[in-house]
Amino acid sequence: MNKRDLAYIVAYETGMSRALAEAGVDSVFKAISAALQDGAKVRISGFGTFEVRDRKARVGRNPRTGETVPIPATRAPAFRAAQALKQAVNS
Repeated sequence: MNKRDLAYIVAYETGMSRALAEAGVDSVFKAISAALQDGAKVRISGFGTFEVRDRKARVGRNPRTGETVPIPATRAPAFRAAQALKQAVNS
C-alpha cells in the first residue's frame, strides 16, 4: 500500500473527495515529520509511537576492501508498534 492507496481508502471510508483525502493524508505525514524534526514523540493510541533515536558514531568496514570506515553519529526516525496493533497483525 502506498500513500495514494491510503488516501483512496480514507476518501471511500469518509465519503470525502479523493483530493481532500490526499490533502488530509499529506497533512498528517507533514505533522508527524515536523514533530520528529523538533525531537518530539508522536503517540497514536492503539497504533504506535514515532520517535527519533540517536545513533552513536562507530567504525564500519567496507565489505569489498576490508578497509575501516568511520560512520558519523546520526538521528534516525523509529516506530514502535502499540500492543493493539501487534495483536491485530498476529490474529
